[in-house]
Amino acid sequence: MSDADIKSRSGLFATAFSAIVATSFCFILRALVIGEWGVEFDLSETQKGELTGAGLWPFAITIVLLSLLIDRIGFRLTFWFAALCHVVGLGILLTAQGYWALYAGTFIMALGNGAVEAAANPLVATLYADNKPKHLNRLHAAWPLGLMLGGVLAMGLGDAFDWRIKVALMAAPVALYAFLLLGRSFPKSEREAAGVPYREMLAEAGFVSAFIIIALMMLEVGRVAGWQTPLTWGLIAALTLVYAWFSRSPGKPLYIVFVLLMIPLAVTELSTDSWITELMEPEMTALGLQAGWVLVYTSAVMFVVRLYAGPILHLVKPLGVLAGASLIAAAGLFWLSGATGLALLAAATLYGIGKSFFWGTSLAIASEQFPRGGAVTLNVMAGAGMLAAGIVGTVMLGALQDRAIERGLSAHDTTAGSSLSQTYLTDRTGLLGSYKAVDQTKLAAAPAEDQQVIASLSATGKKDALKEVALVPMLMLACYLALMVFFRSRGGYRPVSIGGNAPSTDSETT
Repeated sequence: MSDADIKSRSGLFATAFSAIVATSFCFILRALVIGEWGVEFDLSETQKGELTGAGLWPFAITIVLLSLLIDRIGFRLTFWFAALCHVVGLGILLTAQGYWALYAGTFIMALGNGAVEAAANPLVATLYADNKPKHLNRLHAAWPLGLMLGGVLAMGLGDAFDWRIKVALMAAPVALYAFLLLGRSFPKSEREAAGVPYREMLAEAGFVSAFIIIALMMLEVGRVAGWQTPLTWGLIAALTLVYAWFSRSPGKPLYIVFVLLMIPLAVTELSTDSWITELMEPEMTALGLQAGWVLVYTSAVMFVVRLYAGPILHLVKPLGVLAGASLIAAAGLFWLSGATGLALLAAATLYGIGKSFFWGTSLAIASEQFPRGGAVTLNVMAGAGMLAAGIVGTVMLGALQDRAIERGLSAHDTTAGSSLSQTYLTDRTGLLGSYKAVDQTKLAAAPAEDQQVIASLSATGKKDALKEVALVPMLMLACYLALMVFFRSRGGYRPVSIGGNAPSTDSETT
């Protein structure tokens, strides 16, 4: 490869890396201000979970739809669409006056995040077709780097600054990757350069994985839009049939297994990260620190691990790495649920190491084992993960807390002969059905004694939520061990070759 080709490839990687940094800025800044949103707009824990989820699940809309089109419209236009979504979404957030404006702004920014990954993942898989696990992990080191930078900046501003000032920080990384896009030339994708037909790409993923994505997506869209159940399921059936007609295949069974595994994986990493600031607030406050430092610290661990994951992946192989990472993440989460003082640092380190390997390694497996699926097999997996994290995981963690508080208040009322439940709980309806949540307006005006009781119950609920989510990576561990046995029965884990080399960057220009 000539010096010019190396420079061009490095420039493209830097553009994709910077765009991923922008997506994680959006993630952490929302995580750090969600508590301020709750107070200003009287949001329940479940509503906060729904807003957090809206920052994740719409990602799947653009990552999946653009995966079907990216070989036609190109990487460059996809990145520019992402930048437009980020600018529009940021504008809505900065002028929001209530829950639904917050939801809309978060939703549109998540569409931009999905567009970034729709382009970045297949681009890097194309540029580094000879070593995908190493370079996809390096690409996704951009995610924790953005978490660190955004977190430090926002927490540096402190409570003296309005949340809108913190959210406005998102503009900086968006401007950077838009600047790097100028004058950049992009290659054809690996699948397109190898001449794999479009229908064969669709067949590799198949209509079963398409059904998983479509069902998760449309159920949430239907909930938000207020559609009747028959309409929602009718659309799910129609869209699945359209994909089935084009693909003429249910998909590779092994690929469907990996798609399903992305659901608990994303809940472990992204759903927990969405809530970690809130969940660790009681213990961090006791130490005199902002809770956001837990997320910044685990992100720093993740950044280092992903940058230098190559030798570990080469030695242990991707499935072995994912199995070990699942065990480490489970231990870290369980420890975090009960850790106090300096033990928090050790527990957070374990969790940070474990989650470091999840995303990039899983996408590398998809690209190595199903390369003929191109952008579709890569991004359907990522989309399934984001949908699960946004629709199921984040709301589940919020609901666990609301229900723990409700149980705690009922038990306290029985023991103390009080009526705190009737006074401070209000009826709400969400994705997981009807529930009761603390009325933040009433709580703010409550006597100090009542506030103390509810604060204590809230702290207990947060710890219980972490303890329960620690069971999820244990399920992943069992699945990865079974897959290791399966691959060994076939002679071991080996990448599937699509043929040909990575194309030169001369086919798409500004």
